Amino acid sequence: MSSTQTAPAAKQALEASLQQGASALGITLDQEQQQQLLAYLDLLAKWNKVYNLTSIREPAQMMTHHLLDSLAVVPAFSEAKNVLDVGAGGGLPGMILAIWAGKARPQMRVSMVDTVHKKTAFLTQVKAELGLGTVSVHTARVEQLQVAQKFDVITSRAFAELADFINWSAHLLTDDGQFIALKGVRPDEEIARLPAGWEVTEIRPLAVPGLDAERHLIFIKRK
Repeated sequence: MSSTQTAPAAKQALEASLQQGASALGITLDQEQQQQLLAYLDLLAKWNKVYNLTSIREPAQMMTHHLLDSLAVVPAFSEAKNVLDVGAGGGLPGMILAIWAGKARPQMRVSMVDTVHKKTAFLTQVKAELGLGTVSVHTARVEQLQVAQKFDVITSRAFAELADFINWSAHLLTDDGQFIALKGVRPDEEIARLPAGWEVTEIRPLAVPGLDAERHLIFIKRK
């Protein structure tokens, strides 16, 4: 069978995987959101061939390990208004969050910061192609980033140790805001090394459809 014949089948498989995954997570996506998420995945796969945004090469694996992995955290942001994704890389979870919020939380703004220009160039391209007006992209070190309005939620996925994450970005968090860190196995040693004045308010285990690995969300606030 030629590649032209397998392409629609592969696309249908990705669509089915997204629909089943979202349903398992209890997340409602309309047709436009599904198409945006699939378009994002397509862009990630294309850019990845040149820019090496992720070590995962197969779109089917990207769906599970990246897209559904990020979609699983969405309920934790249901009350957020102004979110910063630190070390955003290819836009995980920031871009997934922005696509979801477009319909579910249209007032939510999502900013992403990364030091690597090729990554922020990709994020800027995704923003333009998908028409995501609530997204802002910054090329900077987070500890040097200055913004007009602080964030009520700051998040990161596979970015840094919790103590560094807080020390580098606490100046961008509102007084009553919170950090939501995406982690794999429960990071008890990192939690023990939190800077003074900060405390974990919740540790939430996540189950990602099709992914046989531990996932935890760590919620951190000022004491």
